[in-house]
Amino acid sequence: MPEANTLNSKEDAPQDQTNIKEPHIMSQGNTESEEDDAEEEEEEEEEQVEEKSNGSDSETEAIALATKAADESYVPSQSLMSSSSPYPLIRSVDGISLKKYNPDPSRFSAKDVIVPLRGKLNVPIHVTVSGSIVDYTVESKDFDIGFGVVAEREEGVTVVKERQRQNAHVEAITGRFLVGSVPCALIFTFDNEYSWFREKKITYKIKVTPPSFENICSGRRIRAKSALAVVAKDKESAETRLESVSSKHSTLVQDIERLEMELKEKKKSLGVFEKEVSWLKDRVQLREVQEDLLTRRLTEGWEDEDIVVGEEHGGSGSNVDEVERVEI
Repeated sequence: MPEANTLNSKEDAPQDQTNIKEPHIMSQGNTESEEDDAEEEEEEEEEQVEEKSNGSDSETEAIALATKAADESYVPSQSLMSSSSPYPLIRSVDGISLKKYNPDPSRFSAKDVIVPLRGKLNVPIHVTVSGSIVDYTVESKDFDIGFGVVAEREEGVTVVKERQRQNAHVEAITGRFLVGSVPCALIFTFDNEYSWFREKKITYKIKVTPPSFENICSGRRIRAKSALAVVAKDKESAETRLESVSSKHSTLVQDIERLEMELKEKKKSLGVFEKEVSWLKDRVQLREVQEDLLTRRLTEGWEDEDIVVGEEHGGSGSNVDEVERVEI
């Protein structure tokens, strides 16, 4: 019995050991499965992080490319080129001062703003930093709303989003765009002029994110190259015009000097002629008097002849006195 017990105990031992080992083996299997799951989760999380990173990198790259394109299209405005001071153009190229640079976005929002019936609401936002990214979300309550965005600059108005009626009460209006040329005023317009019976309520969120430090620095250089090309071309044109105008100016100066000399000589001649004219006028008047006197004598005769004839015919002394008087 004791041996049997011993055997039994020995036989039971493997069974016990088996019973012990099996759960132990199962436990190892669960642990391996859990480790695999954990590894998969970590891989998924890494993939998600990588996707977000790639997405963020792609977005950053897209913004950088858009900013570069905007900077490459930079052309100094007419007012900048017409300024008598050199610094407005330089400030336009420099953009924002990095001493005042703040990378934090500016946010503008309002909730349940009323747009009256037959009316509209304009929300102006001034942007002074080239390369800024503007994000907006617009929602209306219960009814549609007309919505549009324009950028007003000194050189004109650019339509960013054409104004049209949209069901912003069903799905929010969202958008993003880059501001290239600055300064500009972005006008967000909420239009309800078409509605005769209902006022509308709108909620908007607008975020203006300034460009990165790197984009600001690269943008300066791109704008500087573009401005330099415009300035050099304008300088060349001005130099060509200066040469032409200077030549004409010299010719006119010479003509004026020649004309002034001629005028001086003519003034001298004029003095001579004026004296001669005066003398000739007097001479003409003298001759006219002489002509008149001679003509009268020839037509009417000489008075003294009449007196002498009268004496010959027994005239009185009074006639002699008359002759003397006439001679005097």
